[in-house]
Amino acid sequence: MARGSDPWNDRVMSEHSNVVIVGASLAGAKAAEALREKGHSGAITLIGDEAELPYERPPLSKAYLQGSADLDGLFVHDQQWYADNKVDLRLGCAVTAIDRPNHEVVLEGGERLHYDQLLLTTGSSPRHLDIPGTDLDGVHYLRRIGDSDRLRAAFQGGAPVAIIGAGWIGLETAAAARSAGLGVTVLEMGELPLLRVLGPEVAQLFADLHTRHGVDMRFGVQITQIVGEDGSVTGVVLADGTTIPAGTVVVGVGITPNVGLAEAAGLDVGDGIIVDQHLRSSDPDIFAAGDVACAFHPRLGRHVRVEHWANALNQPAVAAGSILGEDVAFDRSPYFFTDQYDLGMEYTGHVEPGDYDTVVFRGDPASGEYIAFWTKDARVLAGMNVNIWDVTDDIKALVQSGRQVDLEALADPGQDLSELAAS
Repeated sequence: MARGSDPWNDRVMSEHSNVVIVGASLAGAKAAEALREKGHSGAITLIGDEAELPYERPPLSKAYLQGSADLDGLFVHDQQWYADNKVDLRLGCAVTAIDRPNHEVVLEGGERLHYDQLLLTTGSSPRHLDIPGTDLDGVHYLRRIGDSDRLRAAFQGGAPVAIIGAGWIGLETAAAARSAGLGVTVLEMGELPLLRVLGPEVAQLFADLHTRHGVDMRFGVQITQIVGEDGSVTGVVLADGTTIPAGTVVVGVGITPNVGLAEAAGLDVGDGIIVDQHLRSSDPDIFAAGDVACAFHPRLGRHVRVEHWANALNQPAVAAGSILGEDVAFDRSPYFFTDQYDLGMEYTGHVEPGDYDTVVFRGDPASGEYIAFWTKDARVLAGMNVNIWDVTDDIKALVQSGRQVDLEALADPGQDLSELAAS
């Protein structure tokens, strides 16, 4: 197998080794798939604490929540695939500890499983509000299939919906609730939705989108409690004393990476499990991928953790290659997408608050079809295409080139974007 200059690659890796994957997620399932595709003939055990087959999460706040996608369409593979590929799939099974000295994981109930290499794809969990009333019936968090099922059933009741948090989950859920004909209020402590991700120039466009669709958008608000009667939610109380009536409350105030196992085992953790560009942790036999991985990005020159589907889809192949001793690195540009009402959007690149100096619009945002570029010193850091398709590769090329571009040409829809990217 290929060897690079990385000192860990001097370790003997065997295609017959025993690989355990903790986290029966999209990332976990794709890692098992990649290992087999790369010729790994040893044992693979995939362990997850959910009862369902590994599945993709984006539809939970989009098509599945709205009833336009069925459950089978969410699964990464069907049951037979795991049998055919000799993947020991253990569902509804929690891992309680990692015994690094003995190369074992400990399962709930005390069973121990040996590993030669361990991959952690434990994902993340919703942040919970620490205010009175969060235990009332009708208060929802959205992360798992059961959460989406319960929320869809709640929408059928017709009661008004209050959404706490104007991030991606909050806005997608607001769109689903409005599509179901419900009254929706979004409560956000910041000045605009998605402000940290998109900056004020583009965040305002998302605020306007939801306002146009009848959502009551309230910014700069503080939540003091959720109130109810007879155990069921009836409203959300703001710091100024205002009560927002609601029969359904959705809390979407961010997620936290599930680093508990890694931290207890003494691995380096921060904003996720700290891994290098090969997705290897501080223990050379333990790797991480997906939401939980805070990976060094060679092109960005820093560690980043991306909480989106594309990382869970694409990182596992790199993790599998690293497990098998290949000299591979994860250096793809971060990518995510959203669907809200008649808006479909793809975003490529990575911009921290304060990183950019100019947002360049290509096309008129009022038309509903445009591209926004975040630039610094005339270099494209990220691009977002809205209802314009087949331009992601061009945007990626502009981001990855690191070259200065003519901003007037970048803004001109008459200039061929592929030629600009290739120039």
